[in-house]
Amino acid sequence: MEILAFIPSPSSGVVYLGPIPLRGYAFCIIIGVFVAVWLGNKRWVARGGQKGTVADIAVWAVPFGLVGGRLYHVITDYELYFGDGKDWVNAFKIWEGGLGIWGAIALGAVGAWIGCRRRGIPLPAWADALAPGIALAQACGRWGNWFNQELYGRATDLPWALKISATDSHPGGTYHPTFLYESLWCVGVALLVIWADRKYGLGHGRAFALYVASYCVGRFWIEYMRVDDAHHILGLRLNDWTSIVVFIGAVVYMVLSARWHPGVETVVEPAAAGGDVSLDKGTADADAGKNGKDADSQGSDAEDSEASNSGAKVSENDGAEASKSS
Repeated sequence: MEILAFIPSPSSGVVYLGPIPLRGYAFCIIIGVFVAVWLGNKRWVARGGQKGTVADIAVWAVPFGLVGGRLYHVITDYELYFGDGKDWVNAFKIWEGGLGIWGAIALGAVGAWIGCRRRGIPLPAWADALAPGIALAQACGRWGNWFNQELYGRATDLPWALKISATDSHPGGTYHPTFLYESLWCVGVALLVIWADRKYGLGHGRAFALYVASYCVGRFWIEYMRVDDAHHILGLRLNDWTSIVVFIGAVVYMVLSARWHPGVETVVEPAAAGGDVSLDKGTADADAGKNGKDADSQGSDAEDSEASNSGAKVSENDGAEASKSS
């Protein structure tokens, strides 16, 4: 059947910012990071935190996440970089694609923990604020696969099929655009987390756990459609098993967290709360001083009044005695 419509793939994986060339894959990741930090900051401030805290902690989380994502990819697809005819140096060429989301989340969490610990902030609270932003960052990052013409699904003749260029090692054709499916799914996950958080008040890491569990559901389905080489265990791709395990862990965490820590945190950033406390204390001190002055003033007035009355009584008595003498 002849394809009447399809999604074209870019002829080049490079985006030019004026005269500056930038790999499309890296460009998508950068956009995703900015989106995550922007939305995370808005949510953090709305929860009582300070502006700029999210970006400060992201300075730790993002590099750790990139390293973790690359490590996961290299470890699970080691045959691409090690062995006969392979150049292990390519394992460091992150701009050519190859990041595993599970490694990025795991090691990124370590970086975030370090940043939160330095600021005296609970990691679950920070993760809740970032959860929908991370999902949107993934939605942006998946378009990097489109630039690289990689990680597509099975062949299809649907109108939204992705056109893959022919190469020496690949005949080309039209395939399911799994990058687009996952990108749209991640947008849906972000909206779900925002809605659920507003309706139910998800705190103590539950908003982040909802993001993780929801993403796992979509990833399991999308992973099943992909045709790229992958390790299989009992008929399922490795990432499918990872999705199952992580999904169960996220659901268990949500249940236990709701039982142990119902509601949301009253203070997400001690520094922000401390500023308010200091302000209240200063106001209270000023009021106390004012009240003290008022009390002193009232005391002085009372003393003056008493002295005046005493003087009047003395004058009356003296006058009466003078009359008797006369």
